[in-house]
Amino acid sequence: MPIDLHGQLKEIKTQLRLSMNGAVSQSMREKGLVYKLNFGVELPRIKLIAEGYEKDHTLAQALWKEEIRECKILAGLLQPVDSFLPEIADIWVESIRNIEMAELTSMNLFRHLPYAPAKSFQWIADEREYVQVCGYLTIARLLMEKGDMNERTANEFLDQAICAFLSGSYHVRNAVMAAIRRFIQHSEENAFSVCRRVEEMESSVVETEQLLYNAVKEEIAG
Repeated sequence: MPIDLHGQLKEIKTQLRLSMNGAVSQSMREKGLVYKLNFGVELPRIKLIAEGYEKDHTLAQALWKEEIRECKILAGLLQPVDSFLPEIADIWVESIRNIEMAELTSMNLFRHLPYAPAKSFQWIADEREYVQVCGYLTIARLLMEKGDMNERTANEFLDQAICAFLSGSYHVRNAVMAAIRRFIQHSEENAFSVCRRVEEMESSVVETEQLLYNAVKEEIAG
């Protein structure tokens, strides 16, 4: 490891230790956000630390390899987009183990990737919980920022999304709904196509179908 990288990592960890918050760390553990090491540093402070460094591929990759919550968050903030190849994105996604890391890495890094649209569709087709979650959260961000999908892509998205909502975990359902919400908000036509797909679920006895129907109805009414 080059001395400057070693020095940077040491410096970052010192700053994190000085900003430790045991109460926050404990509260996260109680909510099921488990990390090997969690200093409980709050997000504004982590962003402030990130601002002290240039975006740097080697530093970001080294930070991601640390089994420390704050280092992984910093990695997403400091990773340059142009050197973050699709295969590295897959490696990162496969190592995500909780909802906080999925949300923050999708927001800080994945949505900015030039290949994000194709990659997010690849992730939502995966069987693994947090790979799917990252896919749907990235799609939600892309819909919010870059606009709509063509008809073929929209149909594929809705097929996958509805299937994932009905069979997925709590976190998958929330991520799916975030993406469907952004899709609905884009146009009346989108809202209509989602309604058409869920209208038969209104009187369903299947709990997840009821949940989906009500979530869509609430979104359209709101």
